Amino acid sequence: MKIKSKILVTGGDGQLAKELREFSSLHTGLEFVFLSREDLPIHQFELVRNYFNTLKPAYCINCAAYTAVDKAESEKDLAFLVNGEAVGVLAAVCKEHNTRFIHISTDYVFNGEASYPYTESSLTDPINVYGASKLAGEEQALQLNPDSIIIRTSWLYSSMGKNFVKTMIQLMNEKDQIKVIKDQLGSPTNAADLAETIFNIIGLCHLQIYDWSPGIYNFSNEGIISWYDFAKEIKQITNSPCDIKPISTKEYPTPAKRPAYSVLDKTKIQKTFGIKLKNWKDSLSTCISNMQTNQPVTILSK
Repeated sequence: MKIKSKILVTGGDGQLAKELREFSSLHTGLEFVFLSREDLPIHQFELVRNYFNTLKPAYCINCAAYTAVDKAESEKDLAFLVNGEAVGVLAAVCKEHNTRFIHISTDYVFNGEASYPYTESSLTDPINVYGASKLAGEEQALQLNPDSIIIRTSWLYSSMGKNFVKTMIQLMNEKDQIKVIKDQLGSPTNAADLAETIFNIIGLCHLQIYDWSPGIYNFSNEGIISWYDFAKEIKQITNSPCDIKPISTKEYPTPAKRPAYSVLDKTKIQKTFGIKLKNWKDSLSTCISNMQTNQPVTILSK
């Protein structure tokens, strides 16, 4: 009997890992091991090494991260430990075990001052601690394991976990009016689409249809919108009567600055791995439909 190759997924309780779990049943030739933050805190380095010695995974997808953007401003050391140093250790351990490493990063490595989509080679210049810690993780991963694949994504949401879409639906159910920022532009990413892309990369490389091509890649759904545009589309899909008012970033101050422009150029990932991108509206509609099916979300009938 042929032994299945193992894929270790860290951060197993997060929204991306949960979407990866949904896809895992489609890959019968691979065995998936999902470890939550409690199962495997990636900043506990000896525990990480012990897991790899026992499990010997062929692939590791790192979904674990410190993601509290505002809180990171006052917890800089913890953010850099989890998003920076721990990523480097994971990458190094993967190299020791000949494990192919995929790490998830963010559009927040950029300062948001561009007026055209960021490519993988665009100058990085994070404007908050979270972005700086994620950039540190990228740098350590590529330094300690040049065979790593890093995927930068933006505005991630899902039918599972906490995210902008679920927050908006909740607020629209509770309030007659909400205010949403209109002067920050980016591209949403349905975590299910990112999960599918990760599996396509692993599956196609595992079958040697595509070569494993290390480096940094950008991924999101197609389209350039503001958070206000995003909220308006959620309102339309859910048929909410809630009034949505546009506001500026200055009217909604936060401890951490946000990039004003976070659009990513996805040409490289499309050409390298034959990835096809979905329109953000289509993916949002699919996500909300899944919420209706799987969770008690209030969607007003038309």
